[in-house]
Amino acid sequence: MKLSSTAIVAVVSMVGAACADDAIPRSLTGANGDPARGRAIVVSRQVGLCLLCHSGPFPEERFQGNLAPDLAGAGKRASEGQLRLRIVDSSRINPTTIMPAYHRIEGLARVAPALRGKPILSAEQIEDVVAFLMTLKD
Repeated sequence: MKLSSTAIVAVVSMVGAACADDAIPRSLTGANGDPARGRAIVVSRQVGLCLLCHSGPFPEERFQGNLAPDLAGAGKRASEGQLRLRIVDSSRINPTTIMPAYHRIEGLARVAPALRGKPILSAEQIEDVVAFLMTLKD
């Protein structure tokens, strides 16, 4: 069964509803993501903005962050479900994180009116990023 993006956001927004321990074990869409699309999101300065804080194996990207863990080896250090939770809402793991909640819409402060009620990344984009990060084993 494939859930709509609205239904997924509602489930993930409820405390603990989609989480098991420190992970969201199941795909938000019911399907695997596309690693190539996920990589494009990670390196995008308009969509993911991941490289604002993270660095990684992206030799073509001149400016990379150093505030957050290097993405190299992410797929070795964390499970697919752990990566998914950290992207959806990292504050579930670390309440003082500076990482944005890419798929949470409730309980946020200082959100521009035009963006209220909308996740930063769609469920499909989350799955694409997770699929890409799982390829980073070194």
